Amino acid sequence: MTNIFIINGAQPFGHSGGRFNNTLTEAAVAYFESQPGFAIKVGNTAHYVPEEEVAKYVWADIVIYNFPVWWFQVPHKLKQYIDEVFTAGHNRGIYHSDGRHRSNPAINYGTGGQLHGRKYMVNSTWNAPEEAFTLPGEFFGETSVDKGVLFGFHRMNAFTGMQPLEGIHFHDVEKNAQVERDVARYLAHLQKVILPQPVAQAS
Repeated sequence: MTNIFIINGAQPFGHSGGRFNNTLTEAAVAYFESQPGFAIKVGNTAHYVPEEEVAKYVWADIVIYNFPVWWFQVPHKLKQYIDEVFTAGHNRGIYHSDGRHRSNPAINYGTGGQLHGRKYMVNSTWNAPEEAFTLPGEFFGETSVDKGVLFGFHRMNAFTGMQPLEGIHFHDVEKNAQVERDVARYLAHLQKVILPQPVAQAS
Protein backbone atom coordinates (compact mmCIF):
# COMPACT_ATOMS: atom_id res chain seq x y z
CA MET A 1 0.00 0.00 0.00
CA THR A 2 1.30 3.46 -0.95
CA ASN A 3 0.09 6.31 1.25
CA ILE A 4 -0.62 9.54 -0.68
CA PHE A 5 -1.09 12.85 1.15
CA ILE A 6 -2.46 15.60 -1.12
CA ILE A 7 -2.27 19.18 0.13
CA ASN A 8 -4.76 21.50 -1.56
CA GLY A 9 -3.35 25.03 -1.52
CA ALA A 10 -6.33 26.55 -3.35
CA GLN A 11 -7.44 29.83 -1.85
CA PRO A 12 -10.14 32.31 -2.90
CA PHE A 13 -8.60 35.78 -2.85
CA GLY A 14 -9.02 38.85 -5.04
CA HIS A 15 -10.01 37.69 -8.51
CA SER A 16 -8.95 34.09 -7.83
CA GLY A 17 -11.65 31.63 -6.83
CA GLY A 18 -9.35 28.65 -6.29
CA ARG A 19 -11.44 26.48 -8.59
CA PHE A 20 -8.64 25.09 -10.76
CA ASN A 21 -6.55 23.79 -7.85
CA ASN A 22 -9.69 22.35 -6.26
CA THR A 23 -10.34 20.57 -9.56
CA LEU A 24 -6.79 19.21 -9.71
CA THR A 25 -7.04 17.94 -6.14
CA GLU A 26 -10.41 16.28 -6.73
CA ALA A 27 -9.12 14.67 -9.94
CA ALA A 28 -6.06 13.27 -8.17
CA VAL A 29 -8.13 11.86 -5.31
CA ALA A 30 -10.53 10.18 -7.72
CA TYR A 31 -7.65 8.83 -9.76
CA PHE A 32 -5.82 7.21 -6.83
CA GLU A 33 -9.08 5.86 -5.41
CA SER A 34 -9.62 4.11 -8.74
CA GLN A 35 -6.22 2.41 -8.57
CA PRO A 36 -5.40 -0.59 -6.37
CA GLY A 37 -2.74 -0.24 -3.70
CA PHE A 38 -3.21 3.40 -2.67
CA ALA A 39 -4.53 5.07 0.47
CA ILE A 40 -5.31 8.80 0.26
CA LYS A 41 -5.56 11.62 2.76
CA VAL A 42 -6.14 15.28 1.91
CA GLY A 43 -5.06 18.45 3.67
CA ASN A 44 -6.70 21.81 3.04
CA THR A 45 -4.89 25.02 3.89
CA ALA A 46 -8.20 26.76 4.63
CA HIS A 47 -9.19 24.45 7.51
CA TYR A 48 -6.75 22.31 9.49
CA VAL A 49 -5.42 21.31 12.90
CA PRO A 50 -1.60 21.47 12.81
CA GLU A 51 -1.03 18.33 14.87
CA GLU A 52 -3.35 16.33 12.60
CA GLU A 53 -1.47 17.54 9.53
CA VAL A 54 1.84 16.49 11.11
CA ALA A 55 0.44 12.99 11.49
CA LYS A 56 -0.47 12.98 7.77
CA TYR A 57 3.09 13.90 6.79
CA VAL A 58 4.47 11.11 8.97
CA TRP A 59 1.90 8.64 7.56
CA ALA A 60 2.56 9.52 3.93
CA ASP A 61 4.90 7.83 1.50
CA ILE A 62 4.31 10.62 -1.04
CA VAL A 63 3.21 14.21 -0.40
CA ILE A 64 1.62 16.08 -3.32
CA TYR A 65 1.30 19.87 -3.21
CA ASN A 66 -1.29 21.56 -5.45
CA PHE A 67 -1.17 25.36 -5.32
CA PRO A 68 -1.28 28.57 -7.36
CA VAL A 69 1.61 31.02 -7.41
CA TRP A 70 0.66 34.59 -6.50
CA TRP A 71 3.11 37.44 -6.89
CA PHE A 72 5.91 34.90 -7.28
CA GLN A 73 5.21 33.28 -3.90
CA VAL A 74 2.97 30.56 -2.52
CA PRO A 75 -0.45 31.82 -1.30
CA HIS A 76 -0.43 33.24 2.21
CA LYS A 77 -2.67 30.48 3.59
CA LEU A 78 -0.25 27.82 2.34
CA LYS A 79 2.67 29.71 3.88
CA GLN A 80 0.79 29.90 7.18
CA TYR A 81 -0.02 26.19 6.92
CA ILE A 82 3.65 25.31 6.42
CA ASP A 83 4.78 27.59 9.25
CA GLU A 84 2.28 26.16 11.72
CA VAL A 85 2.42 22.51 10.68
CA PHE A 86 6.20 22.27 10.45
CA THR A 87 6.57 24.05 13.79
CA ALA A 88 4.13 21.57 15.34
CA GLY A 89 6.20 18.80 13.74
CA HIS A 90 9.37 19.68 15.66
CA ASN A 91 10.48 16.44 17.34
CA ARG A 92 7.17 14.88 16.28
CA GLY A 93 8.24 13.43 12.96
CA ILE A 94 9.00 16.33 10.60
CA TYR A 95 12.36 17.54 11.92
CA HIS A 96 14.35 17.39 15.13
CA SER A 97 16.84 20.22 14.53
CA ASP A 98 18.62 22.06 11.74
CA GLY A 99 21.17 19.24 11.76
CA ARG A 100 24.21 21.16 13.03
CA HIS A 101 26.31 20.50 16.12
CA ARG A 102 27.82 23.14 18.35
CA SER A 103 31.26 21.58 17.89
CA ASN A 104 31.26 22.70 14.23
CA PRO A 105 28.18 24.82 13.48
CA ALA A 106 29.38 25.81 10.01
CA ILE A 107 28.48 22.46 8.45
CA ASN A 108 25.56 20.03 8.12
CA TYR A 109 22.82 22.66 8.10
CA GLY A 110 19.55 21.21 6.82
CA THR A 111 20.25 17.60 7.81
CA GLY A 112 17.93 17.33 10.81
CA GLY A 113 14.79 16.19 8.99
CA GLN A 114 12.78 13.16 10.09
CA LEU A 115 10.90 12.43 6.86
CA HIS A 116 13.64 10.44 5.15
CA GLY A 117 12.28 7.82 2.79
CA ARG A 118 9.31 9.98 1.81
CA LYS A 119 8.94 11.76 -1.51
CA TYR A 120 7.08 14.87 -2.56
CA MET A 121 5.71 16.38 -5.77
CA VAL A 122 5.07 20.05 -6.52
CA ASN A 123 2.26 21.04 -8.90
CA SER A 124 1.83 24.77 -9.40
CA THR A 125 -0.49 26.96 -11.48
CA TRP A 126 0.47 30.25 -13.09
CA ASN A 127 -1.01 33.17 -14.98
CA ALA A 128 2.42 33.51 -16.66
CA PRO A 129 2.80 31.64 -19.95
CA GLU A 130 5.43 28.91 -20.19
CA GLU A 131 7.37 31.05 -22.67
CA ALA A 132 8.04 33.62 -19.92
CA PHE A 133 10.41 31.03 -18.44
CA THR A 134 11.95 29.64 -21.61
CA LEU A 135 12.43 32.37 -24.22
CA PRO A 136 15.45 34.70 -24.31
CA GLY A 137 14.59 38.20 -23.15
CA GLU A 138 11.37 37.16 -21.42
CA PHE A 139 10.54 37.90 -17.80
CA PHE A 140 12.16 34.99 -15.92
CA GLY A 141 15.46 35.07 -17.80
CA GLU A 142 15.27 31.45 -18.99
CA THR A 143 15.12 30.22 -15.38
CA SER A 144 12.76 27.34 -14.68
CA VAL A 145 9.99 27.40 -12.11
CA ASP A 146 11.79 24.87 -9.90
CA LYS A 147 15.22 26.52 -10.02
CA GLY A 148 13.80 30.03 -9.74
CA VAL A 149 10.62 31.03 -7.91
CA LEU A 150 10.15 27.66 -6.18
CA PHE A 151 13.79 27.03 -5.27
CA GLY A 152 13.12 27.87 -1.61
CA PHE A 153 10.02 25.67 -1.52
CA HIS A 154 12.10 22.72 -2.69
CA ARG A 155 14.80 23.40 -0.09
CA MET A 156 12.08 23.56 2.58
CA ASN A 157 11.05 20.03 1.70
CA ALA A 158 14.68 18.89 1.54
CA PHE A 159 15.09 20.23 5.10
CA THR A 160 12.57 17.62 6.26
CA GLY A 161 14.47 14.82 4.53
CA MET A 162 12.01 14.29 1.66
CA GLN A 163 13.20 13.69 -1.90
CA PRO A 164 11.52 15.29 -4.95
CA LEU A 165 9.52 13.57 -7.62
CA GLU A 166 9.13 15.23 -11.00
CA GLY A 167 6.48 17.92 -10.66
CA ILE A 168 4.22 19.60 -13.19
CA HIS A 169 3.40 23.26 -13.73
CA PHE A 170 0.36 24.72 -15.48
CA HIS A 171 0.75 28.03 -17.29
CA ASP A 172 -1.50 30.76 -18.67
CA VAL A 173 -4.45 29.51 -16.63
CA GLU A 174 -6.22 32.90 -16.53
CA LYS A 175 -6.03 34.19 -20.10
CA ASN A 176 -5.93 30.79 -21.81
CA ALA A 177 -7.56 28.31 -19.44
CA GLN A 178 -7.95 24.79 -20.82
CA VAL A 179 -9.12 22.83 -17.81
CA GLU A 180 -9.98 19.52 -19.47
CA ARG A 181 -6.65 19.41 -21.27
CA ASP A 182 -4.70 20.26 -18.12
CA VAL A 183 -6.54 17.72 -15.95
CA ALA A 184 -5.73 15.06 -18.56
CA ARG A 185 -2.07 16.16 -18.50
CA TYR A 186 -2.06 15.96 -14.72
CA LEU A 187 -3.51 12.45 -14.58
CA ALA A 188 -1.05 11.27 -17.22
CA HIS A 189 1.77 12.78 -15.17
CA LEU A 190 0.61 11.01 -12.01
CA GLN A 191 0.47 7.73 -13.89
CA LYS A 192 3.96 8.21 -15.28
CA VAL A 193 5.64 9.33 -12.08
CA ILE A 194 3.82 7.49 -9.29
CA LEU A 195 2.09 4.38 -10.59
CA PRO A 196 4.30 1.29 -10.58
CA GLN A 197 5.62 0.48 -14.00
CA PRO A 198 4.67 -2.92 -15.43
CA VAL A 199 7.33 -5.58 -15.15
CA ALA A 200 8.54 -6.79 -18.53
CA GLN A 201 7.77 -10.45 -19.09
CA ALA A 202 10.63 -12.73 -20.06
CA SER A 203 10.28 -14.03 -23.60
